Parts: sequence; structure tokens; C-alpha cells
Amino acid sequence: MVAMLAELPDLWDVNVAGALGNDSKSARFSPEGYQEDYIRFVKTLTTKPVVSVGRFTSPDRMVEQIKKGVQDFIGAARPSIADPFLPEKIRQGRTDEIRECIGCNICRAANNEAISLRCTQNPTMGEEWRRGWHPERIASYPKRDTALVVGAGPAGLEAALTLARRGLDVTLAEANRHLGGRIAHESTLPGLATWGRVRDWRMTMLAKLPNVQIFRESRMTAGDITDLNPDHLVLATGSRWRRDGVGVVGMEPLSFPNALTPDDVFSGTPTPGPVVIYDDEHYFMGGALAEKLARSGHAVTLVTPYPQVSGWTVYTDEQGFIQDRLMSLGVTLVTQHMLSAQGADYARITCATSGEPRDIACQSLILVTGRQPIDDLWQTLHSRPNTVRVGDCLAPSSIADAVYSAHRYARLLGEPDLPPRRERPNHRSA
Repeated sequence: MVAMLAELPDLWDVNVAGALGNDSKSARFSPEGYQEDYIRFVKTLTTKPVVSVGRFTSPDRMVEQIKKGVQDFIGAARPSIADPFLPEKIRQGRTDEIRECIGCNICRAANNEAISLRCTQNPTMGEEWRRGWHPERIASYPKRDTALVVGAGPAGLEAALTLARRGLDVTLAEANRHLGGRIAHESTLPGLATWGRVRDWRMTMLAKLPNVQIFRESRMTAGDITDLNPDHLVLATGSRWRRDGVGVVGMEPLSFPNALTPDDVFSGTPTPGPVVIYDDEHYFMGGALAEKLARSGHAVTLVTPYPQVSGWTVYTDEQGFIQDRLMSLGVTLVTQHMLSAQGADYARITCATSGEPRDIACQSLILVTGRQPIDDLWQTLHSRPNTVRVGDCLAPSSIADAVYSAHRYARLLGEPDLPPRRERPNHRSA
């Protein structure tokens, strides 16, 4: 077909479609430029310009496509959502400042949910007109105040960066040696290495600012904070996974005395098999842990109350890929079942429809359910003036929500919190 029509169009826009999951594959299931094998032949059949997509985020990879003769220019929708000034930064030689797309498909989820577009990397996405938030420019704060940000996860890094860009003197204190908070763990899961860009870009930009101090291995107490007495205190201390089974469907706390959580897995707690993962969160964590453990040779059963595994990833166009991956790895999938009890060598699950219980072999039970804020400092210091919580410390959610929460606080500090502009039809008569 391409050969027959080769010279008729003004331009060939070539894409592997059929399903949006193929058109917009996440980084978890595709490398950068993954469509090359499917579309490189087009240039050999036509003299007209060819453009394609494939989640291009690296300028080097973009140039490689041109020099190899795969295409004539680059289609970059998601990368332009993450950084609308990507071409300008390449032109100016500021490639280290490009806010690279991480391929999480939160933007696809917003589209599929029919809500305002959002982006994990770019908290101003969708707010440029509604709130007047420019992706690269921000108003200076009228005073040279001091700010202490406690916690260097995605919210803490974003808060520190935005406050510093506004001109405050910022101190960022992190209890651990490594910055990134939850990202330091989640980016080690299969296919999620690009998520580390949320941390890396902000660290790069913070290093360019003279009014920021970063202290690692500095666990702050309420007394420490009182002694420092910053003008503004931002608590970004994150969250921890629950151990009582409370999640999206299961709302009653239960007792699972020997159960583990993702926090335990990341800290290196042994997980002898057979392993049962109970996923009542329904995003990426349950499926990604199942893949990680299956690849390590464990016998894994994934149990979920939903009719399909990782049910929320329908919105990120990943659910089919996740289910196929887990099945190919030999993970046993048990859907529409609730976890009801844990024994010495079994987990008891109950059919969500019939209520019929059954036991499955289990040496390690991992609960992927809800999360609770780590808000000890907040409970002690909440009455202190100019003290706020951001990110998971305020409301555990996605990385995108954590970054947005921190950015919104820092951008609006000292500014009026006006309602967003809304488009209204013009009812004037002709």
C-alpha cells in the first residue's frame, strides 16, 4: 500500500496503531524509539517527508533517527508534554535542562479518564491557561525568606526547586543518603528505570541554584526544626504501606501478623516462596512486584478483588501488557477474590461474588493495599506558623499528584489562590 501511494501524500505520518496501547506504549513495555523496526521501510519507498513517533526523549536518539534515514523529523507528543520547550533547549545547547518524559502514561490516563491533562514531570501541564502557570517562568517571592523542606522525595525536591527559583533561601534535609524517596525504590522495578528522571532532573536543576543547601543523612526532629526556626516549613516526609489490608475495595482493617509490604521488599526482607501478592491498590505496584519476584525464580500468585489485574492501568493503556507479561512468567492470577486471613503456610481468600473461601499455599504474603502518611512531625508542629504538608505526607497518591501538590504550594506562596479560569460560551447575538 505504501509503495502504491508513495508520492501522493505531502507527508507520511507513520504509526503503529490498531490499539492506543501500541501507539503510546509506556516505558515499562518499550524502549525509546520502539517503532523503528515497523516504519523504517517507508523512507525507502517515497521521496516525501516521513515522520513517526515512539516516545523520543533523548536529543541524541532523535538525531540518530534523522542520520540513519529512518525519518525526516520527529513526532514527540508525550516528550513535549513533559517539556514544551524541548526544541528550544536543544537549539540553545541546554540539553541537560530538558525535563525528559518518563513514559509513565499518566497523560494517557488523564485523556482516558476525560479529565484535564496532567504530567508526572511537568506540574504546569494543563494549568498554563487555567491558572497562568508558565512551565519555565515563575514570579519572584517579595522577601528573601528562609524555607526548610524536610524530605527529598518527588514532592520535597519539587518544593525545594520551585521555592529556590522564586528566590527563597532553601534548606533541603533528607534522612537517607540517597535522594528521591519512593522513586529510589520504584525505579528499580522491572521497566521503571526512567522514573528516576523525576529525581535526576530536579537534582540537576537544584545544583544550578546558589540559594539551596542539601543535607543528606539528616533526620530532622521537631527540636531540630524549632532550633532552625525557618520562615517556612515544608513537610514532605512521604508515606508507608499499610499492614492491615485496607485498600480500595477492602475498607475494614484486618490482622495479618506476618504479612509484608512493598516497604519490606525494598528494604531486603527475605520473601521465601510460594509468594502471594494481594493487590487492592490496582496501579503498577502489585504487578511490578509480581514480575520482579517471578523473574527471581519465585512461585508467585497475584490476588486482586478486581476482575482484572492492575485494573487502574487500563487508563495508562498498560493493563493488557501487564497481564500478558505476568502470564508469560508463570504468575498465577486470581481475580475477584478478597484476602481474609493468613495462616502459617497459607493465605485464605474469599470470592468477592459468592463469598466462598479457599486456601492457597503461601510462605510470604505481600500486601499492596493503601498507604498512610508519615506525618509524625506534622502532628507535633502543625500549629507552627507557615507549616504545610505536601505530597504523600498530605495525601498518598501518584508521583504526579505529589509533584503537583508541592509545585502548587510553592508557586502560590504569597500569591492569591484564585479559582481557575473556565471557558464559557459566547451568548452574544450576532
